[in-house]
Amino acid sequence: MENQLFKPGERIAIGASGGKDSTVLAYVLSELNRRHNYGLDLFLLSVDEGITGYRDDSLETVKRNELQYGLPLKIVSYKDLYGWTMDEIVKMIGLKNNCTFCGVFRRQALDRGAALLKVDKVATGHNADDIAETVLLNILRGDIARLSRCTSITTGEDGPIPRCKPFKYTYEKEIVMYAYFKKLDYFSTECIYSPNAYRGFAREFIKDLERIRPRAILDIIKSGENFRISTSTKMPEQGTCERCGYISSQKWCKACVLLEGLNRGLPKLGIGRSRGLNSDVKKDIKQGGGTESIESKQCGSLDF
Repeated sequence: MENQLFKPGERIAIGASGGKDSTVLAYVLSELNRRHNYGLDLFLLSVDEGITGYRDDSLETVKRNELQYGLPLKIVSYKDLYGWTMDEIVKMIGLKNNCTFCGVFRRQALDRGAALLKVDKVATGHNADDIAETVLLNILRGDIARLSRCTSITTGEDGPIPRCKPFKYTYEKEIVMYAYFKKLDYFSTECIYSPNAYRGFAREFIKDLERIRPRAILDIIKSGENFRISTSTKMPEQGTCERCGYISSQKWCKACVLLEGLNRGLPKLGIGRSRGLNSDVKKDIKQGGGTESIESKQCGSLDF
């Protein structure tokens, strides 16, 4: 309540994956909105990455949630937005960097879906465990500037569609227990492409640490917040992508760079901390080079 995440009359998109976190979030927000007449206009927003045997099954759960909670559902897909599914991407690049592609595309897909719904804010089910993992990953990568974004309960307030994390201080085990005792309908299978994800190692480390120090998760979050307050490091100034109009600190957004690599048969083109495309690649793109250009499968323009 003290964070005043929502205001009466706002249109809120709930990022719905069918998992425990987003299902509990959808249930709690819909119940509070109904009981206390908050006046929120709630929607479910799902992203179909195109992962056979995983996302197609979880979306069936979301569709049941749509009926159970009486909330309108909007589904946006990688195939429609980018011309690729994650199955196709993994077939090309393998399992090593697939989470990089999926993370970039998913974040942008949520924004695009939110723009289509014309919502004021997106609420996600990130819990305390998720945020502690992200803090640790950013520290290990030396990416202190991103601590501000990952530890803030609301982000993107200076952009077109802010995002908030109502479960920032809620433990994962509390959400699991709540879903169990409320007998909520959720999908509990892990993504088939994520077992070797870098985040998994951070998760295991934090679980081991928590056995020794039960407050470890909240302590890590608080440490991230203190870094955010004390550091003078700031995120790059945001502009817009020349290709699709999405928010970007470079000429091309990360999604467009990754797509260009996929479409040209060079999937590693956008992997790592590239500061945009190099001059040789840009020259190649302008000349056509006999390969498919991003023009045929680009992100499309964002209209906020």
